[in-house]
Amino acid sequence: MCNLYRMTKTADEVARLFGATLSSAFEWPEYIYPRMTAPVIVSARGERRLGPMDWGFPTQVCGKTRMLTKHVTNARNLNSPMWRPSLATRRCLVPFTRFAEPKAGKDAEGKPAQYWFTISDQPVAAFAGLWRPTETGPVFAFCTTEPNALVAPLHPKAMPVVLMAEDQDRWLGDDAEDALKLVASYPSQLMTVAATN
Repeated sequence: MCNLYRMTKTADEVARLFGATLSSAFEWPEYIYPRMTAPVIVSARGERRLGPMDWGFPTQVCGKTRMLTKHVTNARNLNSPMWRPSLATRRCLVPFTRFAEPKAGKDAEGKPAQYWFTISDQPVAAFAGLWRPTETGPVFAFCTTEPNALVAPLHPKAMPVVLMAEDQDRWLGDDAEDALKLVASYPSQLMTVAATN
């Protein structure tokens, strides 16, 4: 599942594009992997706020000899107790410029190859995200759903939930049941794909 995306805009640019107040000056890498800090938008008393969060909900799993911490980046089963509290009251927007799915082989630099998906009708789009506080600061994940006709032949398991621009306020709103109606695959005709190799 998507464990890499790209964000090429600055915090000031993202805040302006999404009509958000910047909580503090911060930066992020252009290519964002799990456990990295990324820009996330929440709604507080009707005002959009942009701030830093780390990607992945920490959870304890059994290892061979001890408990291990795993960071879960994608929320598929929204009925799970892991996601329900955040779905009810802590939904967020995760801005991005492109997202990746793995491709067999290596790229020209010898790194794992990727399929890169772009939302052609939005210069900066947003994943439907969930967040929660932790002892070390807030963390986020984003929802996934069935892949559309463009993604399915390349990554048949799932794709991120990308919000239509006009649905972002609904996702951030108070009605969780209404927000759930937005968990769907993005129209494939509004996306493009390119491979790194």
